[in-house]
Amino acid sequence: MTLEGKLLIGQQAISGQQADIQAVNPATGETLSPAYPGGSKAEVEQACALAEAAFDSYRETGLEARATFLETIAAEIEGIGDELVERAMAETGLPRPRLEGERGRTCGQLRLFASVVRAGEWLDVRIDPAMPDREPLPRADLRQRHIGLGPVAVFGASNFPLAFSVAGGDTASALAAGCPVVVKGHSAHPGTSELVGRAIQRAVAKCDLPEGVFSLLFGSGKEIGQALVADPRIQAVGFYRFAQRWHGLDGHCPGTAATDPSICRNEFDQPGVSAARSAQGAWQGDC
Repeated sequence: MTLEGKLLIGQQAISGQQADIQAVNPATGETLSPAYPGGSKAEVEQACALAEAAFDSYRETGLEARATFLETIAAEIEGIGDELVERAMAETGLPRPRLEGERGRTCGQLRLFASVVRAGEWLDVRIDPAMPDREPLPRADLRQRHIGLGPVAVFGASNFPLAFSVAGGDTASALAAGCPVVVKGHSAHPGTSELVGRAIQRAVAKCDLPEGVFSLLFGSGKEIGQALVADPRIQAVGFYRFAQRWHGLDGHCPGTAATDPSICRNEFDQPGVSAARSAQGAWQGDC
C-alpha cells in the first residue's frame, strides 16, 4: 500500500499541521518518505472524543465478537505481507529474521488474548443469591464482574516496532478488556506504525465496531503525549520502559498511568441500584 503520512483518527486519515516527523534508515542515513506532519491538541481532542463515544457500546460487545476482532487484526497484519517487514527493516535497521519473529509474536499475542476473551474466565463473574430469610436482615442478590476502565492511551516503543507498538501487548490487552485505544506512534518508525494502524482500521470496519475503538496519532515534541495523558477521558496509559521519557511524559502521567496498566475493574450490582447508577456510578473497585 502507499503510505500517506497521515494521522488515523477513527476511520479517517487526517493530515497534521505541526512539525514533520521523518524516519531515517539507521544503516544508510537515508531519509525515508513520506513525512508525517504531527498532530496537535485538536487531534487529541478528536481522538479522545471518539474513544469516549465508542466505550459504552464496545465494552458491551459479546465475547465472541471481541475475540473475532482481535483475530481479524492479526489476519490483517499478516495480510500486509513482506511490505511490513521491509519498511520496519528500513526504519529500524533490525534484521529480517528478528522482525519476522516479532511480527509472529505480535499476531500471536492478539490471538492469545482472543482465546482468553472467548473463554471468559477473566470476567470473574460471581453471583451470590439473595437470602430473604436471613436474620437479622435479609440480603439482596449480589453480582460481580470485571469491566473495562475506559479509553486507554498507548505509547509506541522504539526498539520493538511491532510487539510493543501500535498493535502490541498493551493495545491487545486493552482491546481485549473492552477499552478503546488511542496510540501515539513512535517517531523512529512512523511508516511501520501507519501500516499496522491501517490494518487495525480495516479490522474495526470489517467487524462493524464503532470507529472510535482505535486511533493513531503522531507528534514531534511533547505536546501530543502530554495532552493525551492529561485528557480526563483517558483512564489508563501503557508504555514500554523508557517510552515515558521519549514521549515527554515525565511528571505528566496521571495516577492511572503505569507501565502495565490494570484495564479492568470490578462492577458490583444488586437489584434496586440500576436507576441510581446513572447518577452515582456503579460500585466499583480497581482490580
